[in-house]
Amino acid sequence: MQPIIHPQELLSLISEDVILIDASNHKDALANYEKQHLKSALFVDMNMQLATINNDIAIGGRHPLPTVEQFSKTLSQLGITKESHIIIYDDKQGANAAARFWWMLKAIGHPKVQVLNGGFQPAIKIGFPTDDVIVRPKQVVPYEVSNWQLPLASIREVEAKANSNVNIVIDVREAQRYQGITETIDLVAGHIPGAINLPYTTNLDAQGQFLLPDILKSHFTSILKDTLANDIIVHCGSGVTACHTLLAMAYAGLQIPKLYVGSWSEWSRNSKPIASTK
Repeated sequence: MQPIIHPQELLSLISEDVILIDASNHKDALANYEKQHLKSALFVDMNMQLATINNDIAIGGRHPLPTVEQFSKTLSQLGITKESHIIIYDDKQGANAAARFWWMLKAIGHPKVQVLNGGFQPAIKIGFPTDDVIVRPKQVVPYEVSNWQLPLASIREVEAKANSNVNIVIDVREAQRYQGITETIDLVAGHIPGAINLPYTTNLDAQGQFLLPDILKSHFTSILKDTLANDIIVHCGSGVTACHTLLAMAYAGLQIPKLYVGSWSEWSRNSKPIASTK
């Protein structure tokens, strides 16, 4: 199953037994969902269900992963079983919590999960029905989860490998944040020394849709050459948007590299070296 589903494909599944998830993540996300969402969609809260927020952001960054036990409880509350076909969207072209939820499901070995290409807006444009009905998930048996199966990198590993000739650390934030010109979220501007900048927006075309798999594959391999997936670490500000690039790599048919969940939000608060190009 491809990790990306296109709006027309979703429209053809309207009568199928799929679980549609709105994972939009910003201050108005829940209010917007309550006003209008794709018909039958459930809402997932990034901060409450896809992360365990610490009081001290220096420990794990802004959006640390929940424990697998917590995630199992969330899946059961959403009516998700191991057989469920899950389609996730957000209103940021799949670049925010939709990709994060996709990564988390893949990381526990869930086979049938896809992200809606372009997110909410293209689905509306082609006529996918919307409503304001708050759906109550079905009661299901607990979703048994043992561990995160996709590779993760710690702050210690990133520090050890960022300047290695073998490893590549990718920062997917926009260029101005990477360069240290501006910082709109975290306390310090700049980037991890040795990290390269590959903004997540380079995964998309002018309409905000994912580039075709062959184009994405050529794009990544031209930069990464023959570096093994296990030697690549991808991060962003807090381990959310980084998943957009991991999703793009999977869509391109490439192996999924390591995710540094703590990302810049953790690194920049731990007295680590900071680089800038301004």
